[in-house]
Amino acid sequence: MTQKKHDTPSEEQEQNKQGTKRILNGFSRKRLSLIPILQKVQGKLGYLPREAMAEIAEYLNIPAIDVYGVVTFYNQFRLNPPGKHSIKVCLGTACHMKGGYITLDAWKRRLGINPRETTADREFDLDTVACVGCCTMAPVTVVDDKPEGGAEPTRVDGILLAFEQEREAEVKEKSENS
Repeated sequence: MTQKKHDTPSEEQEQNKQGTKRILNGFSRKRLSLIPILQKVQGKLGYLPREAMAEIAEYLNIPAIDVYGVVTFYNQFRLNPPGKHSIKVCLGTACHMKGGYITLDAWKRRLGINPRETTADREFDLDTVACVGCCTMAPVTVVDDKPEGGAEPTRVDGILLAFEQEREAEVKEKSENS
C-alpha cells in the first residue's frame, strides 16, 4: 500500500507525528538511540510512517535518509500499517519444496498486494517467513498467528472465504442490533 500525498496532513499523520514526539522525549538525542526509538515507535504505531521517521531524524539531528536506510535494512521494521489480519507465508526448505512460492503467488493474486504490504482497506497484510517449525504440514501459511497446513491455492481461497463469511456475519449482527 502506498501512502497518498496530501497538501495538509491527515488526522492519522498528525496523530503519528504527535505520538512519535511523546516517545522521543524518553530517549537521548544520540544516534545510538535510533534502533530502540524505531522499535518503540513501531510498537506504538504498528509501523513506521514517513512522518514518524522525519520526526526521529530531526530529534537525533541526522539525515532522514539515514533513518530510512536503517528501517529498510532490518526486516523487523514495517513501512506499511499492519492489517487487521496478518498473513505470513513460510518459505523454509520444506515449504519451498512443497510449493510455498505457489502459495505466496496465490495470496498475492487474491489480496492484490506483495509481501510487506497491506491491503488498501487495511484488512490484510502479507509477509514471508523463513520457517515456522511446522515442516510436516508444508506448505504452511500463518494466519493471525495460527499455522494453516496444506496451504495450497485452493486452501487460500477457503481461508479468505471464511474471513468474508465472518465479516458478513458481523455486519448482519450489527444491523440487527441497531
